[in-house]
Amino acid sequence: MNEREVSELRRRFRPDKSNITKVRGCYVNDKGEILSQFSTSVALMLEDEKEKVLAVLKKALSGALGKNLMEISFPTKQVMEGAEHRLLRDLKDSRLEDEEACTKLYEKIIKTVSMDSNYLILLAYDAYDVPFKGKDGNGFSEGSDQVFTYVVCSICPVRLSKSGLSFHAQEQEFHNAKTDWLVAAPELGFLFPAFDDRSSNLYGALAYTRDVSDNHQEFVETVFGAQAPMAAAVQKDTFQTMLGSALEEDCSIKVVQSVHAQFSDMIEEHKQSKEKEPLTVSKPEVNFMLKSSGVPEEKIKAFSDRFDEEFGAQADLRPKNLVDPGKFHIQTPDVKIQVAPEKRDLVETRILGGVKYILIRAEEGVEVNGVSVEIL
Repeated sequence: MNEREVSELRRRFRPDKSNITKVRGCYVNDKGEILSQFSTSVALMLEDEKEKVLAVLKKALSGALGKNLMEISFPTKQVMEGAEHRLLRDLKDSRLEDEEACTKLYEKIIKTVSMDSNYLILLAYDAYDVPFKGKDGNGFSEGSDQVFTYVVCSICPVRLSKSGLSFHAQEQEFHNAKTDWLVAAPELGFLFPAFDDRSSNLYGALAYTRDVSDNHQEFVETVFGAQAPMAAAVQKDTFQTMLGSALEEDCSIKVVQSVHAQFSDMIEEHKQSKEKEPLTVSKPEVNFMLKSSGVPEEKIKAFSDRFDEEFGAQADLRPKNLVDPGKFHIQTPDVKIQVAPEKRDLVETRILGGVKYILIRAEEGVEVNGVSVEIL
């Protein structure tokens, strides 16, 4: 899936757009015990309740692809014979009317989810009449020749709100505000099947994680019978560690500045081109970046070997998972310096009298603790 396709589905989660007629699920305590199961008609909800329920389900499609939204790929054998894939198909094909399938899914999720509070497992089924693309490729035109049917799941903590003081304007009186159990934003969830090329792809799904440092490997393996991609935050930490350990003394500030600049330029060019497919980078492309940054061949070879070990020789990585184009900072055990990315070239290193220094060129507008100072 690409960002446009995810956005297209997100727009479904409004009362006037959605074909979701019911929400079903179960309420689980922090010990993993089901307290209740429910199936609630969306049509019987008040308008604001309907909007809030759809907003909670929509959250399972929030965030960025490759970060919060992890693409799950099913091998052919899993699609043909896998019990996990068959269960997901049964849920979709029955429009969540298969009680046994729903219970099996609840049990799988509860087996892998651990929360410090009670939580809800919410399930919904939707049928989307996919409209034709407009001639300009952006808008939509009247008519549809296919229906995309899918299941969305949100797993949400339920927490007790804090008590407080409320003011009733009509009576002009203060009262204690009662505590209540409130449904929080989902910690994880999924969409099945994937919406690729604006049509159904049974060989794919999306798994949602609120925490980009956690790929919920056990959840993905149990629910999908598949391998979870490396978490986005772990990809970044791994890449940064690889640079330092493989390049060793050649990992200078100029090299890091150059790599950051090249990744940032790639991200900006992709954004400006409005290319719908996600931006990825391969090992040869990263190696070329290092070469153009002045890294010796033997150190590029060392980095290449580490790349194979950590990501796989054929892996395509998303630059947004490797660098933050909006940030550039330098840190020592005692000092942290933040620099506007476009001004990263103002920073350099020197050895003066045998002592290592980080130098930042400064002409005017220098402040210390909010006080304008002169550099003498």
